[in-house]
Amino acid sequence: MSSVYPVPAVSEPHLHQFEIKRSQFISFVGRAGNRDEAEAFIRSVREIHPQARHVCWAYIAGAPNTTVMSMSDDGEPSGTAGRPMLKVLEHSGLGEVVVAVVRYFGGIKLGTGGLQRAYSDAVSLALEDLPTEERVPQTCLTLSYDYPHESVVRHLLEQYPTQQQSCEFGSQVVLTVLVAASEQVEFERELVNKSAGGVVISYPDQDSAN
Repeated sequence: MSSVYPVPAVSEPHLHQFEIKRSQFISFVGRAGNRDEAEAFIRSVREIHPQARHVCWAYIAGAPNTTVMSMSDDGEPSGTAGRPMLKVLEHSGLGEVVVAVVRYFGGIKLGTGGLQRAYSDAVSLALEDLPTEERVPQTCLTLSYDYPHESVVRHLLEQYPTQQQSCEFGSQVVLTVLVAASEQVEFERELVNKSAGGVVISYPDQDSAN
């Protein structure tokens, strides 16, 4: 069963800046539910800082245990930026998170160990005051039923953590809702029992993937 996990609660990039031996490190933290969103965020940071010598990044584009994650040293010595940044994200417990760190070189080399610490700190410090919220995994369901079942369906929707996405009234009612994944099985069981099988349940997310 999917579990609740924290995600960045930001609509704009969350920023943190500090200096080490004249090098400026500017961290941008955002929310990314998938790989496309993460890569778009990174591109936006590059557009803001086109003159930056390095824009290193890491992301976890999904739940904390997802395999959809990546990183880049962006010209820094291999293993000195992206990997330490990703390790901080992995240990944070956050999901759907992307971080890009802009570095303006100050003329003093930091060395391999110094770079690893700097990029690790750039992420750790940015996460310290990052606003977060709980991400409750949801499943999308489409409910199709005849009008006599409307009161039963509406009553159950009020009893469970659901969000209505759309509703069409034709020869039948076709209702698309999001239901908390942790409540999905029980919700569907009650829906079938109380409608005596009169509600047909389908899964648009799965249909679109086929």
